[in-house]
Amino acid sequence: MKNFVETSIESIRSQVGDGRVICGLSGGVDSAVVAALVSRAIGSRLTCIFVDTGLMRKNEIDSVAKVFRENFDANLVVVDAEERFLSLLKDVDDPQEKRKIIGKTFIDVFTEEAHKVDGAKFLAQGTIWPDVVESGGEEGAPAKTVKYHHNVGGLPEDMEFELVEPLRKLYKNEVRQVGLELGLPEELVWRHPFPGPGLAVRCLGPVSKPDLDCLREADAIVVEEITKAGLYRETSQVFAVLLPVRSVGAKNGERTYEKAVVVRCIATQDFMEANWYPVPYEVLAKISSRILSEVDGVNRVAYDISSKPPATIEWE
Repeated sequence: MKNFVETSIESIRSQVGDGRVICGLSGGVDSAVVAALVSRAIGSRLTCIFVDTGLMRKNEIDSVAKVFRENFDANLVVVDAEERFLSLLKDVDDPQEKRKIIGKTFIDVFTEEAHKVDGAKFLAQGTIWPDVVESGGEEGAPAKTVKYHHNVGGLPEDMEFELVEPLRKLYKNEVRQVGLELGLPEELVWRHPFPGPGLAVRCLGPVSKPDLDCLREADAIVVEEITKAGLYRETSQVFAVLLPVRSVGAKNGERTYEKAVVVRCIATQDFMEANWYPVPYEVLAKISSRILSEVDGVNRVAYDISSKPPATIEWE
């Protein structure tokens, strides 16, 4: 990967020239590796922007800021756009439409912030090959779209920026190798991926703040218990999904009619195919017990034993 890093840095310098670049920093390995490559190539002419869409995981802003301060020599701008995103997503049920709205709004926010960065003409993205394949976004990818990734199918045709996507032909395992070659910390390099549209595609059906808050708490429990059990590096992605269905239950001797959470844990080499991970029963029991006792509005927990294909990793 040393040659790839050197070639990519030179390619970025050639493409950008003396221009300025903005990069969407999400806290995940893909955007972090892109930011590191661009930073190595052009230094302080990079401005990283973290857009708080309201669709992020629990404590994500603090986590991203900490990683950035400790590992990057560039500017970081945090934009609070939660109300804007949630208002546009209100009553939107279709998964593809969600992704398109999020992608367009994300770029709109970037455009507004770019106007504050003198000379910003380029947008660096952590697009990787599975994103392109599933979106049908390039020759060699499937003709039929599986699902739009907001950084591929959700981009507007009249976008003002020229894209910088040095990882576009790589798989996730290769991106991690690049991150290690760049000297990024292992806890960042091996962090499980998080979808560009965030929790919007794990909160099935129309998105609302109460449901997102509920999902955030359940998701944090899943990750915490998997980590405690020493399974984080054994798995490739673990998360919770909130279903738009209710079921009858009982709490404190009274009838309840609340939502269901599905726990998803998978293992994969390239994220093109994936197997559900056989989490030990005692770990699943702990996850279920905590979610049912600590997360308001949930009275049922299920475990997803679907592999990819025919299922996708995310539910939307």
